[in-house]
Amino acid sequence: MAPRRARKRAEGGASSNVFSMFDQSQIQEFKEAFTIMDQNRDGFIDKEDLRDTFAALGRINVKNEELEAMVKEAPGPINFTVFLTMFGEKLKGTDPEETILHAFKVFDTEGKGFIKADFIKEKLMTQADRFSEEEVKQMFAAFPPDVCGNLDYRNLCYVITHGEEKD
Repeated sequence: MAPRRARKRAEGGASSNVFSMFDQSQIQEFKEAFTIMDQNRDGFIDKEDLRDTFAALGRINVKNEELEAMVKEAPGPINFTVFLTMFGEKLKGTDPEETILHAFKVFDTEGKGFIKADFIKEKLMTQADRFSEEEVKQMFAAFPPDVCGNLDYRNLCYVITHGEEKD
């Protein structure tokens, strides 16, 4: 029988290095986010840390069930490696930036780099995997249209695929 470490590697399990999925600057940003969320500084994120993080962001009445559901997404206690692995898994299914850009460009017939917010809202709520009103509100809260009602989809695509705005 192979040594334990070799068995894990052969099974493709826990020894795969999650740190290789991200560059150093991304890992540093995740570490900063983890540190902010680890409110009691014990090296783990638990329900109380999440509750305190939401409170710091102005959301006071978070339901216990909601916090429990978040914590249950992890396979065990959420230390930094688990935190990073969870983000890696979430991002793994994200389409490449070019694919997302192309989807938006279909609606940008003049090639200006933006789409009218009302138009994209209507498409998101009536086509394919339909967005709810709440999901559209969340999107526009995160990516507000400009004063003319235009959505900068190039920046939106960048944030979806890179997790931060261009400088």
